[in-house]
Amino acid sequence: MQQLAKAWKSRGIGFVPTMGYLHRGHVSLMERARKAVGPEGKVVVSIYVNPTQFGPHEDLAKYPRDLKRDKDLCRAAGVDLLFVPRDTDIYPAAPPFSTYVTEQDLSRLMEGLSRPTHFRGVTTVVAKLFNLVIPDVAVFGAKDFQQAVVIKRMTRDLNFPVKLIIARTVREIDGLAMSSRNKYLSPDERQQATVLWETIRSVKNRLRGRTSSNSELTGEVSKIVQAKPSARLDYVEFFDPETLEPVKTVKAGVQIALAVYIGKTRLIDNARL
Repeated sequence: MQQLAKAWKSRGIGFVPTMGYLHRGHVSLMERARKAVGPEGKVVVSIYVNPTQFGPHEDLAKYPRDLKRDKDLCRAAGVDLLFVPRDTDIYPAAPPFSTYVTEQDLSRLMEGLSRPTHFRGVTTVVAKLFNLVIPDVAVFGAKDFQQAVVIKRMTRDLNFPVKLIIARTVREIDGLAMSSRNKYLSPDERQQATVLWETIRSVKNRLRGRTSSNSELTGEVSKIVQAKPSARLDYVEFFDPETLEPVKTVKAGVQIALAVYIGKTRLIDNARL
């Protein structure tokens, strides 16, 4: 991968890191990467289900995988190279892998509270992928907003010469954010999963031309989620989109993010208010 990247560097390299089981949202990221580097540049997509960003009781073993389908989708999207490393390529066993990258400020909030080891795994693997692919541009989806902001901070702090693009969330017709984990949902759960987008829309409507308190909106979000029999709120937060710090007074320009369990499936979503 590094040898190819060095050979292609003068043309420009656009990079889309993924965990596979690709969908239309991923294709939109590939299209942004192509637009960024132009027809002469190279677009690289990686597929790697990174074990270090999963907690001990999370869904690493059952995370959906379909490499043949992913290859076909990347080929149709005009991707130049699909990079599919093995665990032993990323985390050598002998001598044991022992170096991790940790962002200590933005990672402590929201997803960091619910999944304490998650972002250390994310920043470590993205740093390694940046060193392997040597991209000029890397494209991340806004659905994982906190992740994108954490990676942006890591990229700045460690002086990676990579321009980051955070592309908009791609949604189903009913508003559900596209996610590989949507595959886990039963038909009934799939219907109830729209509660994430319904919640965001409700908060947006309530804030039109006015402000509200964090605590008041948090209570309203809890009621909306609890109305769905299979839904359980993990967290909802209203925060500054640059610092990720919670705000007491919610107004236009504030970001909302929430995580909701639909049955056993944990989904996330966010939006600028």
